[in-house]
Amino acid sequence: MDSYLVAIDNGSQSTKVLVVDQDGRVHASARVGLRPYDTIAPGRVVHPDDDVWDSIARACTAALARFDGDRSRIVGVGLCTIRFCRAYLRADGMLAEPLLSWMDERVGRPFDPAAVPDARWVTSSSGYIAHRLTGERTDASANLQGVWPIDTRSWRWPADPAAYEATGMPRTMLFELRDPGEELGRITADAAAATGLPEGVPVFATANDKAVEALGAGVADSRTLLLSLGTYIAAMTVGDGPEHGAAYWSNFAARPGVHLAESHGIRRGMWTISWLRRLIRPDDAADETMYGLEAVLDAEASGVPAGSDGVAAVLDWLAPDDEPWRRGAIIGFSGAQGRAHLYRAILEGIALTMADNADAMSAELGLHPEALVVTGGGAASATMRQILADVFALPVRRAENDDAAGIGAAICAAVGAGVHADWDTALRAMVRQVPAASPGADAAAYRRLRPWHREIRTRIAELSRFAVAHGPGTEQSRSPAADAAGKGDER
Repeated sequence: MDSYLVAIDNGSQSTKVLVVDQDGRVHASARVGLRPYDTIAPGRVVHPDDDVWDSIARACTAALARFDGDRSRIVGVGLCTIRFCRAYLRADGMLAEPLLSWMDERVGRPFDPAAVPDARWVTSSSGYIAHRLTGERTDASANLQGVWPIDTRSWRWPADPAAYEATGMPRTMLFELRDPGEELGRITADAAAATGLPEGVPVFATANDKAVEALGAGVADSRTLLLSLGTYIAAMTVGDGPEHGAAYWSNFAARPGVHLAESHGIRRGMWTISWLRRLIRPDDAADETMYGLEAVLDAEASGVPAGSDGVAAVLDWLAPDDEPWRRGAIIGFSGAQGRAHLYRAILEGIALTMADNADAMSAELGLHPEALVVTGGGAASATMRQILADVFALPVRRAENDDAAGIGAAICAAVGAGVHADWDTALRAMVRQVPAASPGADAAAYRRLRPWHREIRTRIAELSRFAVAHGPGTEQSRSPAADAAGKGDER
């Protein structure tokens, strides 16, 4: 008899919920878009009101309404949420202020208790949502990326008082930690009423969203390179431990005790496609129907030659904190190009930039990847997969289900609930990949275009420094108004 797992995948721009069986087959799903970020001041980026919880409640309700199986066979919930977020909770467990996005500059700084006088608890997005679902004060250890007093070797709060002093987070304000596959608590009556999830079902810890994607895509060793095509784009592979390098940093994996090496990435990567879509059609609904235009653009772009007839995109739509003067650019217009050229130039900008980043990481680690697996919303683009195969000169696979983080969350719940005896068994049973795209006729063209695009990125950076230093708006290091312009799906 089938057992079912509910996978909650809360991303930067939408929440997706899957109802999955023990073999990884999806029986129902739903997606609810998040509202535009509130950018109340330069450097401040928050999810408005209680939007993340509201989106999770709505997506769970919709997915379960579409599920025609036996709800009594739901044995676990896997909870995956956005990494690098921070939640300040009052004594009653509700938000003292809106959830801080990973783009909010405060998440990279120590907590200042005086700035949030109502805060009794400090936790991550997963800790907050776990509390709303279960009433417990527990959090996923593998989602604590950024400024947290966590020991990256033990995955636990340290004994050293200096760690708490350095982060401004007293141990008394922090939740208890759980590893991937460990129980966070059980669905309360209130949460059941809000979400449709059965009361009493256990909720299991996963990890940060990127690591859960890697698990759901089947990345199990360093021979495989994962490219996560989301709002933040990064390349990852299985690493040796928590050490960092010049071209990569170490990330918790979604299996206890395992770490991922993660390359430098692109902030607001596939978000840029959402931005383009909104420019072309600003009134698209924030639901499953919003991808229709992207499918049209993808088909049109497949007929545009490599190099987009000279149009190039530099994807610094959100400047990094250490180089706040960086700006995005699209150059090379001659009047002969159209929207398909813009779309393809963005895809090429992602591929060419990330190929350089991934090569730098692999060289430092001494690795020679044999295949590329793509996840995230961008993995659904056939044009993108072929561009990546040509640029990386590797076969490109993708998971059968385009929500690899959802499958990863279901795997964590399956192991935690005892549906599968161990992680390897769960991976073999629940992860499937579709046939690869192989390097084709454009591979030679992209070998020539890589240094061309690299030089364009360098020169645009120099131009951006001048433009920001001497142009309007020089008092701001980022452009909050841009957040509302490109709101859409979690890519």
